[in-house]
Amino acid sequence: MSTATAPASTGRPAASEAIRSWKTPIILGVLAILGFILFGLAAPSSDVTFRLTEDNAAIQLPNLVVSAPVLGWIASVVLLASAAYAAVLVSRYQRIPVWLIAVFAVFFIAAFLTWSIGSARSPSVALYGLLAGSFTLAFPLIFGSLSGVLCERSGVVNIAIEGQLLFGAFAAAVAGSLSGNAFVGLFAAAIAGVLVSLVLAVFSIKYVVNQVIVGVVLNVLVSGLTGFLFSTVLATDAAKWNSPPRLPSIRIPLLADIPIIGPILFNQSVIGYLMYVAVAAIYFGLFHTKWGLRTRAVGEHPKAADTLGVNVNRTRFLNVLLAGSVAGVGGAFFTLVAVSSFNRDMTSGQGYIALAALILGRWNPIGALFAALLFGFASNLQSVLSLLGTPVPNQFLAMLPYVVTIFAVAGVVGKSRGPAASGIPYIKG
Repeated sequence: MSTATAPASTGRPAASEAIRSWKTPIILGVLAILGFILFGLAAPSSDVTFRLTEDNAAIQLPNLVVSAPVLGWIASVVLLASAAYAAVLVSRYQRIPVWLIAVFAVFFIAAFLTWSIGSARSPSVALYGLLAGSFTLAFPLIFGSLSGVLCERSGVVNIAIEGQLLFGAFAAAVAGSLSGNAFVGLFAAAIAGVLVSLVLAVFSIKYVVNQVIVGVVLNVLVSGLTGFLFSTVLATDAAKWNSPPRLPSIRIPLLADIPIIGPILFNQSVIGYLMYVAVAAIYFGLFHTKWGLRTRAVGEHPKAADTLGVNVNRTRFLNVLLAGSVAGVGGAFFTLVAVSSFNRDMTSGQGYIALAALILGRWNPIGALFAALLFGFASNLQSVLSLLGTPVPNQFLAMLPYVVTIFAVAGVVGKSRGPAASGIPYIKG
């Protein structure tokens, strides 16, 4: 008679028997050491002034004056402690909480901002202007990432966001110029985005062509087509074809007077307010409606959805068209808000940045919103620091959001996994 022997307890939770990953503690440790060197040992000796409100604001807030060396050393201690705590948690087979990553990110960004501005010729910056510019630059990225969310949640990879934005900008400029009405241009931009999505949907869903290849070809096609029309039509008579009016800005009384965030959130163009509606509507629709349940079903388990009576390819087709209209509206920002004319390839790769924001936001509208804001902040910070004369190289600032995206995809803030059936065509039968 044999006696079963229970395995010796290791003191670890049952769920922690999975593979232990040291990626996050290592990355946090490297950043913490870098922060200790820059923000602590190499901290500038000056004080940094952050101006919180405009001179003519209804409610005035005092300037925020921060000692660069004091904040630098405090941030260095917090960064090193956070990295050490993350290593301890991993050594005990425990998960690293999201709040720890958030605390690390906040202190790192605050210390980096103080260090870079404190090293400039004029250690003073208008914080409200920095945030407002970041928010504005993020508009096309937000619309582009929302377009990607709708497509990939339906099971279609949307590499054509760049083409949708560019064709939307072109259509808005032409239609707005011919009609003399910016709202006509806005509507035309949405239709232009739908046209690009129609080609994507027909080839990738109906004819089962590789979705990534179709998206790349569409981007090249739209770039070449708009560039040709710009040089042969728009440039020859800019007054007729390429002088669209701007969309009006709408200021909401009282709310716009809230310090710092009021002018940013409640003194916006029509596209800004449409962005609020789009984020809320897509989030609510995806996670709280029957349409959203079906959309997520065809993106995760299309065969199971088909078994329950959902027309998989029709759902994908319609959602891809809807995504095109969203991206087209984002493209209108370039010609109806940012500048009052169309230029060749004026989107400058923003569609690809929106795709990165989509991944960083974990295929969630709210996550994509904050990821796009991060990209907008980095882009605007690059311009502001250049004007201030900071020693930080512009090339480093330009690559910063991409580095953050790589870290996120690598698993610093948790495993990033897209919809299971994204990019996989569905053939019934």
